[in-house]
Amino acid sequence: MAVKIRLKRIGMKKHPFYRVVVADERAARNGNVIEEIGTYDPMKQPAEINISVEKAVDWLKKGAQPTDTVRVLLKKTGAIQG
Repeated sequence: MAVKIRLKRIGMKKHPFYRVVVADERAARNGNVIEEIGTYDPMKQPAEINISVEKAVDWLKKGAQPTDTVRVLLKKTGAIQG
């Protein structure tokens, strides 16, 4: 089972809000998730990023692959060196 760290949209129309989740790559964008590890609110100035670094690092060690957007967010929070 390939696991991805990706965004799950829960915001209203034209007001995006995302949860950072760990999910099977075959699952739908807003489908079943394994674990929620944080949130991302791009509507605030500056954008608000709340990610549990310990959980993110743990999942990365287990082999989970972040999407491009989540990789940038993880670098901003310090979970990934870059």
